[in-house]
Amino acid sequence: MTRISAPAPAGHRLSLPRPRAALASLATAATLLCAWHAADAATLRAMANNQFVSATAAGTSYLTATATTASSWEQFEVISNSNGTVSLRSTVSGKLVSADIGLAAPNTASLISNRTQAQAWEQFTLVPQANGTVALRSAANNLFVAADLNIGGKLVANRTAVDTWEQFVLSDVPVVTPDFGSNVHIVSPLTANLQAKIDEIYNAQQPNHFGPRRDAILLMPGTYNNLRIPVGFYTQVLGLGSHPDQVHVVGDLRSTAYLDGDNATQNFWRGAENFSVTPTLGIGNNTMQWAVSQAIPFRRMHVRGNIKLNQNSGWSSGGWFSDVLVDGQVNSGSQQQWISRNSQWGSWTGSNWNMVFVGVPNAPAGDFPTPGARFTKIAQTPVIREKPYLFIDADGRYAVRVPSLATNTSGISWANGGTTPGKTLPISQFYIAKPSDSAATINTQLAMGKHLLLTPGNYLLTQTLKVNNPNTVVLGIGFPTLRSDNGQPLIQTADVDGLSFSGLFLDAGATESGVLMEVGPNGASANHAANPITLHDLFFRVGGAAAGRANIGLSLNANNTIVDHTWLWRADHGNGVGWTTNPSANGLWVNGNDVTIYGLFVEHFQEQQVVWNGNGGRVYFYQSEIPYDPPSQAAWTSSTGRGHAAYRVSNWVTSHEAWGLGIYSVFNNGGIVLDHAIEAPTNSNVRFHNMITVCLGGNGGIVHVVNNTGAQTGCNASYTPTLTSYP
Repeated sequence: MTRISAPAPAGHRLSLPRPRAALASLATAATLLCAWHAADAATLRAMANNQFVSATAAGTSYLTATATTASSWEQFEVISNSNGTVSLRSTVSGKLVSADIGLAAPNTASLISNRTQAQAWEQFTLVPQANGTVALRSAANNLFVAADLNIGGKLVANRTAVDTWEQFVLSDVPVVTPDFGSNVHIVSPLTANLQAKIDEIYNAQQPNHFGPRRDAILLMPGTYNNLRIPVGFYTQVLGLGSHPDQVHVVGDLRSTAYLDGDNATQNFWRGAENFSVTPTLGIGNNTMQWAVSQAIPFRRMHVRGNIKLNQNSGWSSGGWFSDVLVDGQVNSGSQQQWISRNSQWGSWTGSNWNMVFVGVPNAPAGDFPTPGARFTKIAQTPVIREKPYLFIDADGRYAVRVPSLATNTSGISWANGGTTPGKTLPISQFYIAKPSDSAATINTQLAMGKHLLLTPGNYLLTQTLKVNNPNTVVLGIGFPTLRSDNGQPLIQTADVDGLSFSGLFLDAGATESGVLMEVGPNGASANHAANPITLHDLFFRVGGAAAGRANIGLSLNANNTIVDHTWLWRADHGNGVGWTTNPSANGLWVNGNDVTIYGLFVEHFQEQQVVWNGNGGRVYFYQSEIPYDPPSQAAWTSSTGRGHAAYRVSNWVTSHEAWGLGIYSVFNNGGIVLDHAIEAPTNSNVRFHNMITVCLGGNGGIVHVVNNTGAQTGCNASYTPTLTSYP
C-alpha cells in the first residue's frame, strides 16, 4: 500500500479511506490520510440519519444528507492541502465544497459546491472520532459541520462540539444490507410511514403471548424525532451504531402491562439494545415506562431521562439491566426482584424483596435485609464478556462486535464515547440462517468454520446443532426459537475455548430430549479461564405454547463458563400445562468447575430447580418460584424431606458462593410445603449471602431457608424470612 509521509501539495488528489475501528486511535488528520488506499471517489454518510451527502450538477444548491444510496451526486474527491487540511471536490459538478460564511442568514456557513479554488472557506480539518467516524471542522470559522435534521439534513458549519449530527462516515463503500429475511425490519429516520410500521408490529405482538410470530426492528444510525416504539412479545429493537448514542430515539420506548390492572408479571420475551432514548413522549417528566418481568434483555442502552420499571401502581417482577446508562432516576416501582450489572444512573429509588447490583458505581444506599433497602451490592464484576452486537461499521458494512473478556469492572463499557474493547467480525464470516434452513444445512456451515446469525422465526430441528470450532459466535436476533420433536438435544458443544451463544429461545418439543442444551460433553475437563464460553440472554421453555417434555433444560459441563442472564421456565400457564403434560425434572445442572452466572432465573421444575455439582461456582442473583402444581405432598417429596430444594449444591462440592437469592412458593393445592429452599453442604467455603423466602399464595409455604436454618414463611407474604449469610 502506498503511504503518504507528508501532506501533499494543494491540488493533489488524495487516496481514499476505508475507515475501520483503527481510526479511533488516529490522533491527527495526517495519520488519518496515511491510512487510506487508492480509489476514485469517496462518500460522506451522515450519522444523523445514515443518509449520503449529495451535491448538485450545477452547484447551485446546498449540500444535504438525504440520499439513501450513493450515485455520482454523492461522490467527492478528497484533496490534501499543504497546511494539513483537506478540500472536497464534487464529482458531479467538478467544483469545490465551500462553507460560505458570507451568505445571509439563515444560510450562513451552509456548504455548497461552487468554488474553483481552495481558500479558507473551502478547507476542512478531518477530526477522527473514537467510534471510527470523522468530524469536519471548517477553516472559515473553526466550527464543525452538522447535518442538521431540523432543516432537512442541510450541511452547515456552525457547531462548537461534536455529537451525532456532526459525525460522518468517510468511505468509498455504500451500506450493503445482507438478506436477513422478512422478519427483520431495517428502518432509518427517513423510512416512509415509520410510525405505522412500528405500530403494526406492536399490534400483532402485544397479544401474541404464545404465538409463532417473531420480529427484530433494526434502527439505522441517526436521530428519530417524535417516534414512539412500543414493544410487544417476541420483539427485539436493536440499534445499528457502534455506540449507543449513534441511534437516538426522541419520543418513547415502552413496555406496557399485558394483564389487566396494570399487571406486568407476564411481560416476557422482548428487549431493547444499543441505542439512546430521550423520552419526550413517555409517561411525563421525561420518563419512559419499562414494565417488565422475566426474559427482557435491556443492554447497552442510554436513557436520556428517567425510567420506571412498572406501570402505574401495578405489579412487575424480575428484570435485567446491563451496560446501561440512565441520566436521571431509575424507579423500580413494584418490582419484586431485579438485577443490574455494570450500569450507571443519576439515582435509584425502590426496593421490594431481592434487588442486586453488580459492578454498579452508584448503587443505592441501604443494605439487605432492611425493608425498603433490600439491596445486595457487589462493587466489581469479577469476570465478564459483554454480549456481541450487530452494527454497521465505518465502511458501511454490517458486522458483529465481540467484546473482550474483562475482569473486576464497574460501570458501562462504552463510556465517554468510546467503543467497547473487543474484535469486529465481518458479516461475511457468518452464515445468516432463516427458519426455512434445515439443521443439516446449519451444521454444515458451522463445520466449515462459519459463525452463525439466527434471524427471527421458529426453527424445527431434526438433528442437534453441533458447535465444535473454538471461538464460534452464535447470535440470535428477534428471539429465534429452536425446537425438536424427535427427542434430540437442540444444541451441543465441544469442550473448546471462546464459544459465544446469545439471544436464543429454546423450546421443548413433544418428545423428551433429555437436555435442551449441553455446553461441553459429559466429563469436559479443559481449562477455559483465559477464553471462557459465554452465554447471554438464553431463554428455555417447557410447555406454554404446546405440551413439551425435557428432563433438564441446560447442562453446563465445560469449566469456566460464564452465563449472563438466563430464564429457564417450566410453564405454569398457557397450552400444554399440567403435572403430567409438561414434565421436566430440573432447570439447570452445573457440572463444570469455576462457572459464573449473573441473573439466574429458574422456575416451576418438578424436582430441584438448580443442581450444582462443580467446584468454584459463583451466582450473582437467583430468582426462583418452585412448582405451582404438585398434586400432593406424596407426589412431591425427595430423599431430604418434603418437596425438592430450589437450589441444591451437592454434598461433594467444597467451594461455592452465591449472592442475592429469592425463592418463592405459590401452591395451587393445600397441604404442601417445601422443607428447604436451599440445600448445601455445611462448609465454610460454601457460602450464601442475602437470601429471602416468600409464600405468595394461601397454601403451604417454605419451612427453612438453607438446610434447617431460617424461619418458615407466612402465607400471602405475611412473613418473609431473610438470612444475610450462611453458614
